[in-house]
Amino acid sequence: MTTDERFDRLEHVVAGLAEERSKDREDYRQLWRDTQHQIGEVTQRINDLTVTVSGLAFKIADTNDAITRFAAESREADRKLGERVDALVSSIGELIRRSDRTPGGNP
Repeated sequence: MTTDERFDRLEHVVAGLAEERSKDREDYRQLWRDTQHQIGEVTQRINDLTVTVSGLAFKIADTNDAITRFAAESREADRKLGERVDALVSSIGELIRRSDRTPGGNP
């Protein structure tokens, strides 16, 4: 093989490598664009999720406040009911004592 043939072959190989490198660069650029696009989508989804979680946190806080109010109201209603039952039992006891003292009452 002559020197010229070797140079021609070498130029052919180098040209092939350059073309391959050019294709690789374009593939890398496309991969970079796709990756950036996916990162953007993930970022948007994380932002949406953050907003959703924040909204849920407010709802949970509101629910906890409602439960606390309900518990306080329930305790108050229970206390009032207890007072009414105590008063009723006392009244029934007083009524029984009076009927025992009255003539014709049961001994």
